Amino acid sequence: MDDALGKRDDVVDISSLTRWNFTKLLEHPKESSADHESSPFPWRNDLNSKIALWYGDITKLNVHAITHSTNEHMNDRNPLSDHLYKEGGPDLLKEVQEKLTTCRTGEVKLSKGYNLPARYVLHTVGPRYNIKYVTAAEGALFSCYRNILQICRELEIRTLGLGAVHTLRRSYPPEKGAHIAIRTVRRFLEKFPESFDLIIFACNDENIEVYRQILPLYFPRNSSEEDEAFDFLPSDIGNEDGEPVIKERQIRIIDKPLSRGGDDIDQTTDLNKEFAQSMAIDVGHHPFANMEEDPDKLKATKMLQTAAIEQKNLETRRRYEGLLKKAKNADLTEIAGLHCLYRAGVDRLGRPIVVFVGRNYPALTTNPEKILLYLIRVMDPVVESDYVVVYFHTQTTDQNHPAMAYLKMAYSLLDQ
Repeated sequence: MDDALGKRDDVVDISSLTRWNFTKLLEHPKESSADHESSPFPWRNDLNSKIALWYGDITKLNVHAITHSTNEHMNDRNPLSDHLYKEGGPDLLKEVQEKLTTCRTGEVKLSKGYNLPARYVLHTVGPRYNIKYVTAAEGALFSCYRNILQICRELEIRTLGLGAVHTLRRSYPPEKGAHIAIRTVRRFLEKFPESFDLIIFACNDENIEVYRQILPLYFPRNSSEEDEAFDFLPSDIGNEDGEPVIKERQIRIIDKPLSRGGDDIDQTTDLNKEFAQSMAIDVGHHPFANMEEDPDKLKATKMLQTAAIEQKNLETRRRYEGLLKKAKNADLTEIAGLHCLYRAGVDRLGRPIVVFVGRNYPALTTNPEKILLYLIRVMDPVVESDYVVVYFHTQTTDQNHPAMAYLKMAYSLLDQ
């Protein structure tokens, strides 16, 4: 790595980082009892010693590889990408534009690190989050993290700076994305513990607090944290690889299809003849053939849909309250100074007016999370009632236009 580092003095030496197993006092492992439910993510000090939680500039990490979240055309303009190419130098941008060119959602492409301390950069495209297609987004995000880890294993990349692939730019809720990211790393290390010396969860303002809360659920540091995790782990903890599980798609396939014909039943080896005949399906008389709908199933489906809507509203509310609390404690003086968003009295019907001045909004350079927090702070007093938003588009350029996905995400939060 010395050839990549040169004489730079701003590089973060990973030997100075605190491993996760040293961030909390350890206890002696307790003996499991017959009536004690075993944890799906038990306390393992050997795995904890291979990860670190770190807040800072990922481009400064002295590791074999770092990750970069981009778009399908690999030309995403945002502060993090712009900073990466600035630090990596023109050769990094040239390789991405001329050799890599595109990357599909869930895929990973490798480039050299050039002027970066890291030898390689792993570029990947995270999914856009849409409440209607949550399952697809979760599956794609899992693929991003799993492919990153697999490529590292294949290329013997021993130290990795793993930034968040799920971003607010693509409307992905930080909490949901962190569960998939951390869980996927945990399951991978369980299967291939010798593949890595260190994986650094590199965080920024957008996700550091989320990672601090969720990391102990999958990497408990003592028996107490292991027990506490039961109350906070999501209902879907994925399969053996950490991939989200869709129960509706878990269809059991019988090795040999059974029919009314005696020859097929006689050839059944795993099932006796009586059971095989009871399992045989008369296609012509099956309810599906007559297009019969089970009223109980229809009722159950409606109940599940109602419960899903209620759960969605509850999650949105919790997320809003969490962001509101953060907004009240954050220093948003810089955002307020932009004068791009403010309240301006009421209209003739008494509805509060919120003004958004497009030309004052630096969409490509400002911190999207801070803008969101400031929006929540400004809107909170009026969000529960009717209000009017006035948008001034005059004199705006491409530098002032927020992504549509970002606007949809903001709207979904404020639509109380």
